Amino acid sequence: MRIAIVTDAWSPQINGVVSTLVATRQCLRNAGHEVEVVSAAGMKTFACPTYPDIRLACNPYRKVASILENLEPDCIHIATEGPIGLAARRHCLKHGLAFTSSYHTRFPEYVRARSLIPMTLTYRWLKWFHGPSKAVMVPTPGILRSLEKRGFRHLVLWGRGVDTGLFRPAQVDQTGIARPLYLYVGRIAVEKNVEDFLRLDLPGSKWVIGDGPMREELQRRYPGVRFLGARNNDELVPYYNCADVFVFPSRTDTFGLVMAEAMACGTPVAAYPVDGPLDVVSHGRSGVLDHDLERACLAARQLCRKAVRLHALQYSWSAATQQFLANLHLARTAQGGEAAQSSLA
Repeated sequence: MRIAIVTDAWSPQINGVVSTLVATRQCLRNAGHEVEVVSAAGMKTFACPTYPDIRLACNPYRKVASILENLEPDCIHIATEGPIGLAARRHCLKHGLAFTSSYHTRFPEYVRARSLIPMTLTYRWLKWFHGPSKAVMVPTPGILRSLEKRGFRHLVLWGRGVDTGLFRPAQVDQTGIARPLYLYVGRIAVEKNVEDFLRLDLPGSKWVIGDGPMREELQRRYPGVRFLGARNNDELVPYYNCADVFVFPSRTDTFGLVMAEAMACGTPVAAYPVDGPLDVVSHGRSGVLDHDLERACLAARQLCRKAVRLHALQYSWSAATQQFLANLHLARTAQGGEAAQSSLA
């Protein structure tokens, strides 16, 4: 099949959405499919409000429409709800083209954390955006149930994977590290709730990998924490292996791919018992989920790293991509049924 993946999130951004799309594209190509990514590359962009490191396309409709017309894809997947995604949605509706979409992040909660906009308004807008989608792909059963309660339709699962060949236990130089070592990897932004981790009174040391709008402020306020900046995937492995516990303080993530990466290296997770960790972490085996994050961190240190690694092996990009393909076929079948009904009318 010829597949178009439309996204506002793409390289050089470093986040879970980009990692997911890169891995999915590779798996699809390995299976013989032709995959083209439609992103803001080569377009005029502007800085995302409150997040200047993320560039968004400015008035991209003509460019996106031209790309899709020339590509003539069998399937169109709209991965994000930004300007590029909106342009593709408009093009598909204008020309009667079926498309699938995905819900990667709790956008309403993020907007509420950064502004005074009520979540009800943002969820209403998201329902409008995803309403025409033949299949709205979500990463976990918990998120699916949550969106169902809010009236979203055509919800299907699209899980996540981890490269267990890259993210694996390995010996690393651990000299000079004050033990135990607690590690956070991810964006340093208000919606990630990083300060819940930083303010904990834990023995040993805390390291933070990532960048974002709150990094400078938190670095000033917590001088005892080591901030290491952003790292690419292949650079993360030694840090995961150094850590005694991977701390995931977010209450709003839909999956939390970094948790799967840490577990694949044998590093247990400490997190809150909320959507995301509840679906990804096996409590008492690969991590500890507790409303008291400090208690979770201390208890996670006692877990067997081999058992943590075994739990992570269930997360395969191959299996996740098979789900993605099944969802695309579902959309094509739905489109074919509509076309048949139209011809009989």
